[in-house]
Amino acid sequence: MTEPLPVLRAVDGGTAKLMPDIDRERAWLLTVDGAPQSYVDLDDPTHLEFEYARRLAHVVDAAADEGAPLDVVHLGGGALTLPRYVAATRPGSRQDVVEADRGLLALVEEHLPVPEGAGVTVHGADAREWLAAAPADSADIVVGDVFGGSRVPAHLTSVEYAREVERVLRPGGCYAANLADGAPFAFLRSQLATFAALFGELALVAEPAVLRGRRFGNAVLVASHAPLDTARLTRRAAADAFPARVEHGAALARLVGDARVVGDADAVASPEPPGGAFGIG
Repeated sequence: MTEPLPVLRAVDGGTAKLMPDIDRERAWLLTVDGAPQSYVDLDDPTHLEFEYARRLAHVVDAAADEGAPLDVVHLGGGALTLPRYVAATRPGSRQDVVEADRGLLALVEEHLPVPEGAGVTVHGADAREWLAAAPADSADIVVGDVFGGSRVPAHLTSVEYAREVERVLRPGGCYAANLADGAPFAFLRSQLATFAALFGELALVAEPAVLRGRRFGNAVLVASHAPLDTARLTRRAAADAFPARVEHGAALARLVGDARVVGDADAVASPEPPGGAFGIG
C-alpha cells in the first residue's frame, strides 16, 4: 500500500499543508503558514487531537442530552473537525460551516471530504457577514473558531458581533469561542466583559498553566442566557489527558475585573502568539 504524501497548496490565507499522521492510517494535520489549524481522522471523527477542539466538544456534549440532534453554526471551518464530531455523536444534526478561505475549502473538499448525508452545509463567506444574514433564533450552538493566521480577527471581537450571535441563538442556546491570549490577559478579559454585557451566564475553559499566566495558550469562552451545566463541563475537562479548569461565577468575575466592553470602533485582533507558541517543526 502506498503511503500518503503531504499536500502543499496556496490558499487565500497563505500556504496550506496537509500532513499524514504516521500513527493513524487516514489521519491528517492541516497547517496554514506553519500554524496548526485542524487535525482530522477520517476513520474516527470522534478522535480530537487538539486540546482546544476537545474543549469545544465538551461544550457541545454538555449542551443537550447525549445523542440529541442540534442545529450548530460553526464560524471558521478549517478541516471541519468539530462538524464531523457532531455529525458522528449527534446524528440528524443540521450544521452550517462558514469559512472565508475558499481555497482552503476546496483543498479540504478534495482531500478530506465530509461523508454524504452528514447534514453539514459549507459556506464560503465572511463569518460576520454570514451571521448578519442568518435567521434569528435558528441555532442551538454558535461556535467561534476563526483565526487569521494565529489571531482572532478584530471584527469578531466586538459587542456588535456579540449581538449578532445572540440574535441567531435560540433562547436556551450557547456560544463557544476558541480564543488565545497570555498574561495579563487584556484581550481575554475584554472578550469576557463584552459577552457578559449581553449574556447572563459565562464560563471559561482553559489549562491551569494558561490561567495562571505561565504560558500563552487557548481558552474557550462559553456564553448563554440559560444556566450552564458547569459541573458536567468540569468533569469532562478534568478527565482530559491535559486537564483543563472551568472558571465561572465569582472567580470569573475577578478575572474580568475592570475590563471594558469592546465596540467595533476600538476592537483589535487577538495578540500575536510568542514565537513558536503554535508553530510546528
